Amino acid sequence: MHKSNIKGNIVDVLQQRIYSGFVETANGKIIRMGLVQNEPDVTLPFILPGFIDSHVHIESSMLIPSEFARLAVVHGTVATVSDPHEIANVCGVEGVWYMIENGKKVPFKFNFGAPSCVPATVFETAGATLGVTEVAGLLQHPEIKYLSEMMNFPGVLMNDPEVMQKIKTAHDLGKPVDGHAPGLRGDDAEKYAKGIAAPNLPGTDHECFTKEEALDKLKAGMKILIREGSAAKNFEALIGLLSDYPDDIMFCSDDKHPDSLASGHINELCARAVAKGISVFKILKAACINPVLHYKLDVGLLTEGAAADFIVVKDLKDFEVLQTFINGILVAEQGTTLIEPVVAPAINNFNCTPKNVASFVQPSNGSKTIPVIEALDGQLITRKLLLEPKTINGYYVSDVERDILKMVVVNRYADAKVAVAFVRNFGLKKGAIASSVAHDSHNIIAVGVDDESISRAVNKVIAAKGGVSAIAGSEEQLIPLPVAGLMSNADGYRIAEAYTQADALAKKMGSTLGAPFMTLSFMALLVIPDLKLSDKGLFDGQRFELMVPRDGS
Repeated sequence: MHKSNIKGNIVDVLQQRIYSGFVETANGKIIRMGLVQNEPDVTLPFILPGFIDSHVHIESSMLIPSEFARLAVVHGTVATVSDPHEIANVCGVEGVWYMIENGKKVPFKFNFGAPSCVPATVFETAGATLGVTEVAGLLQHPEIKYLSEMMNFPGVLMNDPEVMQKIKTAHDLGKPVDGHAPGLRGDDAEKYAKGIAAPNLPGTDHECFTKEEALDKLKAGMKILIREGSAAKNFEALIGLLSDYPDDIMFCSDDKHPDSLASGHINELCARAVAKGISVFKILKAACINPVLHYKLDVGLLTEGAAADFIVVKDLKDFEVLQTFINGILVAEQGTTLIEPVVAPAINNFNCTPKNVASFVQPSNGSKTIPVIEALDGQLITRKLLLEPKTINGYYVSDVERDILKMVVVNRYADAKVAVAFVRNFGLKKGAIASSVAHDSHNIIAVGVDDESISRAVNKVIAAKGGVSAIAGSEEQLIPLPVAGLMSNADGYRIAEAYTQADALAKKMGSTLGAPFMTLSFMALLVIPDLKLSDKGLFDGQRFELMVPRDGS
């Protein structure tokens, strides 16, 4: 039986007051909260509800759930709302249950959804399909709290029967639907919001690029998630909304690589919001309270009789976490995780053979300009450029001087012709980087300055049956990801360090991006405009069609 009596300044977010007192716990619950004085005691730390990441793909941390938890609790995170969409695209329903069962092995509150869009589009090759029957089957289980992000926003707008049936199934079971509607404004935003909502079950959106877009969706009844991940960063654009819409805003990371998870989580967003002069009670509503209320999570909110899920922080400025409790268990203290590692098996779906340099050549078709993807640092969206290609001996090649580099996507589920395009802003001056983390179908994606380097980087990933690699002449790095080609089942801190080294090598090779591997992983995410590359060819996200099929026709 775990018992504790914690003294400190209790932050009562629901009643918007702070007082000196104590929290007594037993058997996983808060059995008593006492008042010492009505004012805070400057000598004591602060006790507040635990932080919640309201939308995250655990897989993007490259860690299995049990390892993700070990790192997250150090920063005061007690729960996540997790979309297992990534592993579902690789391993189907089996992958979803892998995440759920592994997450149950540690004292942490994972809340998984039923992936709504597997595959995300018909314009890419995935490892599995979750139709209406599979999604309905998942939603029946109490472990599944919601229908994960409905990325097929055209399907919602057009009342696609399969899309609407998945939404209806969730609503019939009293479970909310997460939204995903990048760039939708005005009437389209309102139609989408109504399409995924039911009475008392509003939808969410974590893809707003601008404050104006978020306002359109707020007015349409949606909840807005302010996202700050390793690649997509919308905090600065949206944080101003929190003051006026404190009941309708949540914080999330969406995708967070292991190195950034090791350094901080939702606590960092709270500190940044305080620095902007926003009320601490409004900040903590977004970070701790709103996700519990919206998703009906079994997470305590620092009240008597509730689950003993709370944290102790040094102050309400930097939110340095001193202790984290989940169900009354002390799971982190003074920057050290107290969750023991879990031995976990690996599941995978990887069926392609090594490539050669000839696999990546791109014959010229004589055009004076070619479409080029412009990657944007800190954003998932890209821009579509038309630029003059560099041609040698009748083949399009990387133009290092103008930073127009060859990018490829290799089907990992079967041997097939490689898709080739060109991208700007990666900045590599030598070598190549590759990854089997390539949203959403997780084929192998690579970018490099020459075909030999690209071939070597891709083949290292293939040999490991999943991973991220960097090739710079004789210098090579590889992080194997044996679980679905997405995650490691090794120690999370060791993977964070390995990722830091791979990231440093990519930047040593010339990349100026904040997170080169994370940005690379999103260059195949077709549901985010403008231009992306799948294993089937270059895709126009505005027109939602293949612009240049793989065969170049």
